[in-house]
Amino acid sequence: MEQFIKISLDLLAGFGETLKIFFVTLAFSLPLGLVIAFGSMSKFKPLAALTRAFVWVIRGTPLMLQLIAVYYGPGLIFGQILLKSTTAVYITFSINYACYFSEIYRGGIESISKGQYEAGQVLGMTKSETFFKVILLQVVKRIIAPMSNEIITLVKDTSLARVVTYYELIYFAQRYIKNAGLLWPLFYTAVYYLVFTALLTFIFGRLEKKLDYFKA
Repeated sequence: MEQFIKISLDLLAGFGETLKIFFVTLAFSLPLGLVIAFGSMSKFKPLAALTRAFVWVIRGTPLMLQLIAVYYGPGLIFGQILLKSTTAVYITFSINYACYFSEIYRGGIESISKGQYEAGQVLGMTKSETFFKVILLQVVKRIIAPMSNEIITLVKDTSLARVVTYYELIYFAQRYIKNAGLLWPLFYTAVYYLVFTALLTFIFGRLEKKLDYFKA
């Protein structure tokens, strides 16, 4: 029993690091994704083409490869590791998920009919007023489901941080395999992921119901 409690507390500490990756990634990727979305929709074609090419590269390559490139790449170029594993993880995850979110934003914004923008102009509203007062809620309604899927995927993707020696949940469990020959802590980590994803599913479900009154 003492061993179970000790391992549970160790894994909880690892899960705390997992949560750090999760919340820092969301804090940066959600607004950055909107900026990238606007860039990909820009009427300035070179900017739109460059932005979409960047998104294509990020979405088309594995997150693990990106982590390795960001963490070890500067060392290969300059002869020394310039970024701490924590910084490399935060940067890589934020950029990766910003690109995925940008496509969701773009799809939501472009799904709104142009007639609604024109109606806003007729009513004397500026473009920004039309977007924030008329369009935004409709966009939120349409993107909530795909966004929730990506955010839940992020919970599980945090386990990839261990490839650059970031001490997250799975890393803590693997230490018990190496040091004590115990396999069950690795499977025990599933409990932490399942509980957190269940909480997120509940939150997003409630949010969707609250937006049901708003038929986009």
